Amino acid sequence: MRNGRVYLVGAGPGDPELLTLKALRVMGSADVVLVDDLVNRAILVHLREDARVVKVGKRGGCKSTPQAFIERLMTAEAKAGSTVVRLKGGDPFIFGRGGEETEALDRAGVAWEIVNGITAGLAAASAAGVPLTHRDLSQGVVFVTAHAAGDDEPDWSALAKTRMTLVVYMGISRCAAIETALLSAGLAPSTPVLVVENASLPRERQLSTRLDRLSADVAAHEIESPAVMVIGEVARARGSCSEGARETAVV
Repeated sequence: MRNGRVYLVGAGPGDPELLTLKALRVMGSADVVLVDDLVNRAILVHLREDARVVKVGKRGGCKSTPQAFIERLMTAEAKAGSTVVRLKGGDPFIFGRGGEETEALDRAGVAWEIVNGITAGLAAASAAGVPLTHRDLSQGVVFVTAHAAGDDEPDWSALAKTRMTLVVYMGISRCAAIETALLSAGLAPSTPVLVVENASLPRERQLSTRLDRLSADVAAHEIESPAVMVIGEVARARGSCSEGARETAVV
């Protein structure tokens, strides 16, 4: 029997209309779909009725399906001849553990393909009208996770020195430590920060604040994960948006 194929598909930040045409086509061909917890369930209408859906968790800070199990399941299903879709929030190669999964598939001799999705950091900034790069404000952007493997900690001092826009994933529970580290590294207390919870979804909330008030405002407005922080002068480009949390309808 010929091996099947695994597609690592980015489901984007949540809004079903942000799926790519390729993602829709691949999803419609799937025999087995391994779905992350952050994937909007409305997206699953694009699957075949007979597709087998396996929910595999994977939400930061919550109990998750072991990564090794996911990799074994993908491999076994593909070797049994199935077309497998690994459906992930955002993009598979931006904090989606896509690199680990493709390495496991390579070791097993299973063919794979990446179908990119819009990452939450871009969607969050765009929802608020914030450009991640701007010729006058920031010549680059750095995507960074506040949670790495083991006890690894991002080098906040080095990141602060880049003077680029920092887009922080999975950082809400550590925003006080991030605030302290970036202030200690020399970022101005008045550095603007945009925090977006549930980017691109109807329940999206946006908080506009500054670095020295970040943790206090996040706590005061009860911002929760999943949320992304955009730190840097570009966050000032929101125009007339005022400080404070607000609900934003997706239209």
